[in-house]
Amino acid sequence: MKPFFFVLNGKQLKRMLLIGAIALFAVGIIYSESQSISVFSPRQPAAIYSVQTDKKWIALTFDISWGEHRTLPILKVLENKKVKNATFFLSSPWVKSHPDIVKEIVKSGFEIGSHGHRHLNYSTLNEDEIRREIVTARNIIKEETGITTHLIRMPNGDFDKRVLRIADELNYKVIQWDTDSLDWMNKGVDQIVNRVIKKAHPGDIVLLHASDSCKQTHLALPTIIDKLRADGYSFVTVTQLLNQVSIDQSTIQ
Repeated sequence: MKPFFFVLNGKQLKRMLLIGAIALFAVGIIYSESQSISVFSPRQPAAIYSVQTDKKWIALTFDISWGEHRTLPILKVLENKKVKNATFFLSSPWVKSHPDIVKEIVKSGFEIGSHGHRHLNYSTLNEDEIRREIVTARNIIKEETGITTHLIRMPNGDFDKRVLRIADELNYKVIQWDTDSLDWMNKGVDQIVNRVIKKAHPGDIVLLHASDSCKQTHLALPTIIDKLRADGYSFVTVTQLLNQVSIDQSTIQ
């Protein structure tokens, strides 16, 4: 049998090279997806619900959006129980209208995070509006406290991929929670306590509120603290939990 030869002109050669490149690219995508790794897509920002750790550390977090009657009693409980670490997520309009209470939170040494500007669902906004809400809150909190926030909890815990991406671009970590105390439902002190204690685990982020609509949080908090301590837990800020660095034990009790 005579050998078969064919000759490609320049146009045909370019076309075959292009087809080959596309085939190799497709193989690369298939391989990366089969390994659950995509070498062609960037890191996707994600919200943080808890931190994996074998240390019995737990972060108590308090959202504040309105009112002036619940925050000071909560601060008093934390002082009386010698809890030195907690994280408060503050909405910027509340910060602006309650400077004296904000000063008490800062004076107590607690961590400050942003709870955004207007209390609405950011996933319903366009990208310019999302950015404006986050930046406005950051600027107001900075102006009133001198603190540049790097943690944010979105109003109503609502977000989508756009919100996560924009927050990441603005150097924020979006903080959710793994244990919702449901204190905002005002179902009773015992139910708030039991829910937190039952669900608590190492690396947990606990959602509590210090807004006026939550009428039982300050009553449930002393028992929550006592029971968690009896179970061997120490209290840390969200940032301490994220970093998991060596911490002076005297600061986390």
